[in-house]
Amino acid sequence: MIIYSKPESIVKVEKFVETLCSEHNIDDSVFGNMLVSITEAVNNAIIHGNKRNPEKKVNINYSISDTAPKFLSVNIIDEGDGFDFLNLPDPTAPENLEMIGGRGVFLIKQLADFVIFSDKGNAVELQFKL
Repeated sequence: MIIYSKPESIVKVEKFVETLCSEHNIDDSVFGNMLVSITEAVNNAIIHGNKRNPEKKVNINYSISDTAPKFLSVNIIDEGDGFDFLNLPDPTAPENLEMIGGRGVFLIKQLADFVIFSDKGNAVELQFKL
């Protein structure tokens, strides 16, 4: 799925996750974690990666492993400059607790089973154990 970097495009993500779970009989216990983390990653791609530039796109695709244990991998790639994903401030540190933003990547890492950033930080793979 490809969406343009407009805030209103984020509504397409919920339908994407619902369809994915339905088509592949993914358990409801995984659905919530998938919905929140994928939505957050796409939101980050739109806002931070592509700077809400409606000309830029976010590519969302998935695959499911053939071997046990089964994993669903969702890749989200934006056209932005990336970011230093190895040096993010800890949102649970006392000095950061009252900050308005800065919790998205932390939340994604808590909800997905594996999170792999690549390229220059403009690509992320979220893996969920099925």
